Amino acid sequence: MSVFGTRVLLVTDGSPESVRAARMATELSSKLGSEMHLVYVEPTLGVYGIPERAIYAPDTQNYLEEVECHTQERLGKEAAKIREYGGEVAAVHPKVSRPDAEIMRLAEELDAGLVIVGSHGFDPFKRILLGSVSDSVVRHALCSVLVVRGEDRG
Repeated sequence: MSVFGTRVLLVTDGSPESVRAARMATELSSKLGSEMHLVYVEPTLGVYGIPERAIYAPDTQNYLEEVECHTQERLGKEAAKIREYGGEVAAVHPKVSRPDAEIMRLAEELDAGLVIVGSHGFDPFKRILLGSVSDSVVRHALCSVLVVRGEDRG
């Protein structure tokens, strides 16, 4: 067993940063002999945890079902990319919630030894306005966290 346990949790959102994180997770999980779990969290930003877009839609339940379906499809595509890199995905976890909280909850539930997340590299102003999922996960996760940064840091 590796120092990171038997499970790696890869956080994805389809961004270039998460693609780099996926490649890193594929290589690490293979070398460590760890299961790779994949999570995508559709953010809820609105009132009472309902996505803001749903507030304006008359049929919130159908909207949430559509979001869950979209999330599942997105994870399917990400899992296919990982297989193209030569990796194996033990399970996908589509979620609709607050991303940082859901990632940490899932990591605990899975007893993940390592969470791998890409960093969007927001400047300080954007970070204040938008927050940073990777920063929150690093500060609050109960396991190790690897933040994969972009190639261009200039």
